[in-house]
Amino acid sequence: MEQNKTLVTEFVLTGLTDLPGLQVPLFLVFLVIYLTTLVGNLGLIFLIWKDPHLHIPMYLFLGSLAFVDACSSTSVSPKMLMNFLSMNHLISLIECISQFYIFASSANTECFLLMVMAYDRYVAICNPLLYPVVMSNVFCTQLLGVSYIIGFLHPMMHVGLLFKLTFCKSNVIHYFYCEILQLFKISCTDPRVNMLLIFIFSVFIQSFTFMSIILSYSYVFFAILKKKSAKGRSKAFSTCSAHLLSVFLFYGTLFLMYVLPGSGPCENQDKMYSLFYTIIIPLLSLFIHSLRNKEVIGALRRIMKINSS
Repeated sequence: MEQNKTLVTEFVLTGLTDLPGLQVPLFLVFLVIYLTTLVGNLGLIFLIWKDPHLHIPMYLFLGSLAFVDACSSTSVSPKMLMNFLSMNHLISLIECISQFYIFASSANTECFLLMVMAYDRYVAICNPLLYPVVMSNVFCTQLLGVSYIIGFLHPMMHVGLLFKLTFCKSNVIHYFYCEILQLFKISCTDPRVNMLLIFIFSVFIQSFTFMSIILSYSYVFFAILKKKSAKGRSKAFSTCSAHLLSVFLFYGTLFLMYVLPGSGPCENQDKMYSLFYTIIIPLLSLFIHSLRNKEVIGALRRIMKINSS
């Protein structure tokens, strides 16, 4: 009987919807979202690199976050956009696992970058005199390096375990990208070890980084309340509240997806969670961190002024 099983090497992504009338409108909507996300985040990286006023740790971390958001969106959006207009929704096993790896690496790295950004704000507001010493170029580079190394190494373990699974039940993934929990559903090998490790590492990484962020911002808000300058309090609150909004949006959907898998009442709700953190959050992050930031807007005006003169 085992010999009669045909192992699957290609999958079919059903996408967001199978209604023909929605394919073109959804394509146009998500094309605009993707192009805005990509151009905006890459533009932000260029702006930070070009303007000397932004060559400080806060914007170094913000540029790294923009890069990770661009990678996260690019891991999912192009294939999803192609499937809106194509009758062929096939994706090979290697492409599928690669898509998962790029997204998972981006998401893991973002967790640690958000933690590093929270620590940066903690030092800047709670210990401003020591800030240039503590957040030196060497230390900032080390923080970024550790964030990327952990972010890109951790998913390799899950990829290695994915290659141990065989797929022979079905080749249809009822999703718009190769989400790992959906691959487990169509595996004809018992994926309980894979699922257990996903749960353990998701709980550990998300809990550790999230609690570190909350702890940092708790100290920050107490320090802000002690400030005598109303202008200083307003500026600090504005920066930190923007960071926290991004944190809660990002961690909220990840938690619902990987720490409480299957908690939603239906599969469509899981799709909405995934759609939010793969497509929508990279776009919102651009607006939250950049377009509300006076220094970034000022740098953009300076660049435009130089180019127009």
